Amino acid sequence: MHSDELQKIAVGTLDELKARDIHVLDVRDKTSITDYMIIASGTSSRHVKSLIDAVSDACLKAGVRPIGVEGTQNAEWALADLGDVIVHVMLPAVRDFYNLDKLWGEQSPSLLNKDGRG
Repeated sequence: MHSDELQKIAVGTLDELKARDIHVLDVRDKTSITDYMIIASGTSSRHVKSLIDAVSDACLKAGVRPIGVEGTQNAEWALADLGDVIVHVMLPAVRDFYNLDKLWGEQSPSLLNKDGRG
């Protein structure tokens, strides 16, 4: 599956389950490990876990098996490595502290606005 399709599945799933502040960063010019980095916030640890689980399930249904899923036990910061797309879901305080949006997105245009709409 092409990375553009995969990131649309992930973003659609996050949006459907009310993830907040969804950013899609095109990092192809910055790293060879992935094409897109998706960063979103959940409202609670339970929400963070359910968002990552739902993204993983949606990708499996589309025929893409996640390479790995991490952080669902404490669920302050969880991620799903889908190969060409990496999905990070964090609690707002954790997201503010690590500031991946700025680290990876300073020069990369976000494909979505702050409110999650393209």
